[in-house]
Amino acid sequence: MKIIKLEQAEKHENSETCETLEYGFNDKDIDCATAIITGRYPETGYCMNEVCKELIYVINGSGTLNKEEETIEFKKGDAILINKGEKYYWNAQCTIVMPCTPAWYPEQHKMIEN
Repeated sequence: MKIIKLEQAEKHENSETCETLEYGFNDKDIDCATAIITGRYPETGYCMNEVCKELIYVINGSGTLNKEEETIEFKKGDAILINKGEKYYWNAQCTIVMPCTPAWYPEQHKMIEN
């Protein structure tokens, strides 16, 4: 069993509209992060994870998750599964938790311009 305390999590500012806390367990199979999203992220285009699925649980707030041909509305208490290779962007005011399997690393996260 492992624990990472809040004060041990790594804070990242991905953009002006997305701030994350990474809870890296040094486990190749799974990790976890929280994100505060305050607008459109990414600010232009789409993002995509090329390697892992991302399970999203909405802690508070609401918004939309926008794919190329679909817009999904969500609110507090909802869960969303994003498959690897799906292009999307957020338009939200929310806090989410995201476990990833296999574990997330920066090189698998791609920004895609329109």
